[in-house]
Amino acid sequence: MRALIVLVVAFVAIVTGIGFGPVHLAPGEVIRALFRGGDDTTSVIVRQLRAPRALLAFAVGGSLSVTGAVLQVLVRNPLADSYLMGLSGGAGLGAVLAIAFGLGGAWGVPIAAFVGALIAVALVYQLAVVAGATLDARVLILAGVVVSSFASALVGAVVALSPATELRNAVLWLLGGFGAASWQAFLLFSLYSAVPLLFLFGAARYLDLLSLGDEPAGFLGVNVLMFKRLLYVVASLLTAAAVAVSGIVGFVGLVVPHATRLIWGHQHRLLLPMAFLVGGTLLTLADAAARTLFAPRELPVGVVTALIGVPVFAFLLRRMGT
Repeated sequence: MRALIVLVVAFVAIVTGIGFGPVHLAPGEVIRALFRGGDDTTSVIVRQLRAPRALLAFAVGGSLSVTGAVLQVLVRNPLADSYLMGLSGGAGLGAVLAIAFGLGGAWGVPIAAFVGALIAVALVYQLAVVAGATLDARVLILAGVVVSSFASALVGAVVALSPATELRNAVLWLLGGFGAASWQAFLLFSLYSAVPLLFLFGAARYLDLLSLGDEPAGFLGVNVLMFKRLLYVVASLLTAAAVAVSGIVGFVGLVVPHATRLIWGHQHRLLLPMAFLVGGTLLTLADAAARTLFAPRELPVGVVTALIGVPVFAFLLRRMGT
């Protein structure tokens, strides 16, 4: 029953996200334009402009939430997310370099962000592999913090030396947003993220075993070292793709897994799909708020998720501490 409610809320969030904007559209208008089509102005606004943006926000929010849930199991740390692991920092550095050197455009920044995230993944992994073979989760977090701090320092240097126009573009990208969303971007992200998401959903049983600890999981038949490596690589690739199309969006991958565990428990067979739906709903509504709170000016969606995420996470910390 609760899962059905989440599905309904997710659908309502997508319709709401499509309806909000400079031209406000009622839910009935949105649904008619989506399913009947047409050449009128409303249909063009809905089908060509707002629908791909709302769907991309939903897909990115869901992916970041699933990634956060997996990383928290992998490193056995409730504060783990793509920020802590250095992925967002690497992606941000790649994107800012592309903007600073005039390599922007439709695909220049996303590709540079993706490459930057992959380089960060490689650096963090190499720093975390101790004694030549063992992936130490504690060292993984420290390596992520080091790489993230180094990337942030380089970003600060590039931004400080960039002209005013490039500086503004870089700062807006670092705060996240879906202003460049399109059907092409949504379809490419969906095709790319499908395989990592299916892998993580299929690994739910092994995630349950890994959450018991390395030794119990090993006794129960899990190849802990290989599985941890696979989890880290798959979660990193999924995060890199999300950051490449949306910029750096914080708190979704941190807050949503904790909120979902409070309702659905710790079994990942249900937890991961629900985290995807809740995360997608949250980011879709956050994007709608970013477009409308100070219209016609638009807030970066990362600002909205931070404003929502900080008090929610504080509340969750109090709940977990009682």
